[in-house]
Amino acid sequence: MNAVEFQGVSKSYAIYDAPGDRLKELLSLNRLKRHQDFWALHDVSFEVKRGETFCIVGENGSGKSTLLQMVAGILHPTSGTVGIHGRVSALLELGAGFNPEFSGRDNVYLNGSILGLTTRQIDQRYQDIAAFAEIGAFIDQPVKTYSSGMVVRLAFAVAINVDPEILLVDEALAVGDIYFRQRCMRKVHELRQRGITILFVSHAVSDVKAIGDRVLWLDHGRMIDCGEPDRVVSKYLAAMTEKDSTYLLLKSSADPQPRRGGPMLAPEVVETIPNIDHRFGDGRAEIIGIAVLDEQGRNQPILEPSTRILVRISVRAKGDVALPIVGFMLRNQLGMDFSGTNTAREGYELAPLQPGDVTTVDFYLDLPELYPASFSFSPAIADGTLMGYQMCDWIDNAITLQMGRSEAQVYGYLHLPCRVEVNARIRTERQLESHLG
Repeated sequence: MNAVEFQGVSKSYAIYDAPGDRLKELLSLNRLKRHQDFWALHDVSFEVKRGETFCIVGENGSGKSTLLQMVAGILHPTSGTVGIHGRVSALLELGAGFNPEFSGRDNVYLNGSILGLTTRQIDQRYQDIAAFAEIGAFIDQPVKTYSSGMVVRLAFAVAINVDPEILLVDEALAVGDIYFRQRCMRKVHELRQRGITILFVSHAVSDVKAIGDRVLWLDHGRMIDCGEPDRVVSKYLAAMTEKDSTYLLLKSSADPQPRRGGPMLAPEVVETIPNIDHRFGDGRAEIIGIAVLDEQGRNQPILEPSTRILVRISVRAKGDVALPIVGFMLRNQLGMDFSGTNTAREGYELAPLQPGDVTTVDFYLDLPELYPASFSFSPAIADGTLMGYQMCDWIDNAITLQMGRSEAQVYGYLHLPCRVEVNARIRTERQLESHLG
């Protein structure tokens, strides 16, 4: 049996132009409609398996919070069916479920009781809750005196310590400081290993990729896609990039001067793309090849720590590109954007491109000592500036290489260059007395 099931679920809200219209509609003998229907969700169907971490992405107003509130039982669908199988613990809106006049301690017991725990069961969990929240003596003060960060600390501590079978997290962790967010993410990983079903809403796509088993993408209440995290997140980011590019696009005020003669070709051209996971852009220019080489231009079968590599990207213009930007994104084995750069970021201005022009850009990188994992390169070409551009072509994970092992241990993701100095040796009191005597 699945933990959560949505079958053709839609949710509508009545929107009135004026407060009095609600009463007029209610008292109207002929039931004259005085409102407009706003559909927060429209015909959404999916299932979440037991023990699965199911992430939901989408713009603000896409219906993510409405969906989670239905799972929590706060809202009911206008049409369709919602099936929930298991005890639900929810971390939704900041402070939701807390009485601001009660102390933190009182709210712990209140929330536990609402979730079906006895006083003895809450007593057994209270110290763990207080220890995770780390708000000290404030736990005996009214919640209305808490900062937003303190509220989310206590709310998350309660949510994870009431033995939930289904945990809902709706972007609340964004309020917390980096230390607390890291602790929360470690706890989420722990809950995953224990087989807890998690529905996780976040705008932090790196978190989504790191913990998600599947991802649902909502847009204006409709399900756009649902499936494997890398694929869905890539499509979502592509759509957001296109939208942002359109909004911020800055074009050169002067039209490029016409050029005599035929198209210009680069002396070094790469025409091999080993892999294409996903590709998007307006098509005015295209990536025709990418290669990772050593300084002498030889292919690199493996990345070696503490060496210099050459990332070569060739592009071809199919239309006019007034302000071309060529670059790439480096991703680690978890699909997280690890590092990236482009010609504009590095202060190199490329000449305008006209149809048929081919150009090759070389990026020389000094690799640090990185953890021995696989890394992928995603090349791109855009038209515009760093503040606003139109994506012409982007290829997800065009080439992937394994990082070789460093001679010394790498702790974490990378080893930063470091110089160690000892300022002085502290003498013991006995040595000092001997020296003075």
